Amino acid sequence: MTLPEPVSPPLSAPEERLRRWRLLLGGEGQKGQNADGTGCQLSGQDARLDAALAALYDGAPYGKSEGKKKRGAGLGSSAPNVAGWLAEVRDLFPVATVRVLQQDAIERLGIKSLLLEPELMEGVEPDVHLAATLMSLKDVMPAAAKDTARIVVRKVVDDLMARLAEPLKSAISGSLNRASRNFRPRQNEIDWGRTVLKNLKTYDPERKTVIPERLVGYGRSRRSLKDIILCLDQSGSMASSVVYAGVFGAVLASLPAVSTRVVVFDTEVVDLSEHLSDPVDVLFGVQLGGGTDINRALKYCQSLIQRPEDSIVVLISDLYEGGDERRMLVRARELVGSGVRVIALLALDDDGAPGYDHRVAATFAGMGIPTFACTPDHFPGLMATAIAGGDVATWAAGQGIVLARGAEPN
Repeated sequence: MTLPEPVSPPLSAPEERLRRWRLLLGGEGQKGQNADGTGCQLSGQDARLDAALAALYDGAPYGKSEGKKKRGAGLGSSAPNVAGWLAEVRDLFPVATVRVLQQDAIERLGIKSLLLEPELMEGVEPDVHLAATLMSLKDVMPAAAKDTARIVVRKVVDDLMARLAEPLKSAISGSLNRASRNFRPRQNEIDWGRTVLKNLKTYDPERKTVIPERLVGYGRSRRSLKDIILCLDQSGSMASSVVYAGVFGAVLASLPAVSTRVVVFDTEVVDLSEHLSDPVDVLFGVQLGGGTDINRALKYCQSLIQRPEDSIVVLISDLYEGGDERRMLVRARELVGSGVRVIALLALDDDGAPGYDHRVAATFAGMGIPTFACTPDHFPGLMATAIAGGDVATWAAGQGIVLARGAEPN
């Protein structure tokens, strides 16, 4: 197994040998004493490495706990714990080592046996964390387990669709109706109810009728009114957000009055728009983990835009840029300057305050890009406001959402 190099400070050769032996052997005894004989104390990132390895190989508890830790707890059957551990190892270890750890996790933590028994999974409550875990493991799980994994993810998706699809459709349809009023309608496009209300002042008592001076028609659906791009960060910390965004992308794609694309990225960019008819296909097209190149993702989104003033780009990311940050900020400013509505969501889930790059978030906010974390229940209102041309920042503040404070770089 390849162990990462220490970040800082540099260690002498003997110290580095002890460090590696300590990480390979484990060593925390029942009373916190080194049981491996190295006498090596770990801190910082090395302590995180040790905790991640101990959770898998020593049965040590992983994640938040109250009171005294109990040996043998490990990751247990908690989906949030497993998802958190997977995100941690992706952050700490090289890709090749992550695959080894994930394969060991399938064998040692009982995940494999669970996946191979569809009748057991039928009783599992739909859970976003579980879906995220299965998405993370799909490339290393046994072939026979993949069908079961899709069944579980389908169950999660169906539950989310039942809860979230109608509010999103209703909110956006109302916005589209207001945005698409046609004041030069053909005869079969006239909205007589609105036309009468609009022309009550021209009522003719002698004829006992309204003489319309201005006709109001239904919006013409032959042309999409808004182009929406959901741009999703695939890094491990965004796993739950990707699940929700995949579902919302599928719902948006079902609305003929908007054109929807879903783009996912790490250091590469993949356009999953052709899979939007089935959100499970979208989720299984995601490759959770890896690096982050927001600049490359925004460049691709920029290439898709044909009608800037009718386009909305929703970037869902913690904004930790692993690529060219300066160019990424320039590109974001170009999008805003061209008339595109850009919204940055630091998270799209119910997990509370996310970790994110505060400096980049403040710079985005200073450009006029509303930047905040959003719960799934708030997403319909967010999109309705954006489509209707409303002030998203004002809407968010009215919902009690804390926005990133703007600050342009000097």
